[in-house]
Amino acid sequence: MRRILIASAIAAAGVSGSASADLVSEVRLGVMQENVCVLDCDNANKEPGQSINGDLLFTSPHFLKVIWSPKPYIMGSTSLQGDTSFGGFGLHWSFPVAGKWAFEPSFGYIIHDGVLESPYPQGDPRGDAYTEDHVLLGSRDLFRTTFSAHREFNDTWGMELMYEHLSHGQVLGNGRNQGLDNVGVRVSYRFD
Repeated sequence: MRRILIASAIAAAGVSGSASADLVSEVRLGVMQENVCVLDCDNANKEPGQSINGDLLFTSPHFLKVIWSPKPYIMGSTSLQGDTSFGGFGLHWSFPVAGKWAFEPSFGYIIHDGVLESPYPQGDPRGDAYTEDHVLLGSRDLFRTTFSAHREFNDTWGMELMYEHLSHGQVLGNGRNQGLDNVGVRVSYRFD
């Protein structure tokens, strides 16, 4: 999985290095606190730590104007503790709120290298200990939903406070669906 994330980052760098400003819109990079307590705190004590998280946003194609012109993105996130890392793609919206502030939701699809199920049969005491430390995600592919408050400092630089939720929602998988909730701060650099 880490090789996939590294290959994606290299490909994204190649695209951004060779593409004109008409294609690449901006890059966002920051640190996330992994698996925090937001609404459901049952799993918030599992896989704690930090991750490096980044998105490469592209200029919105004209045909997406009908859904408020979201920017397509590719992204990657690497856990600094060796827990769940992931990469994927999706659509990113930006709605100005006040002054230089914007509310920015996104929706996407990711593939991760985290744990799907416990390797121990139900009732095995080792399984209880295992599930105390690991989030059981139930599916190799998950939906990624984010909400952020983004602040522009000038025409190029900005910063955001972001919430990110990963889950299969009983659509991409069935059974275990503990999900992950991450919160962090990222900086943005705009090309267009």
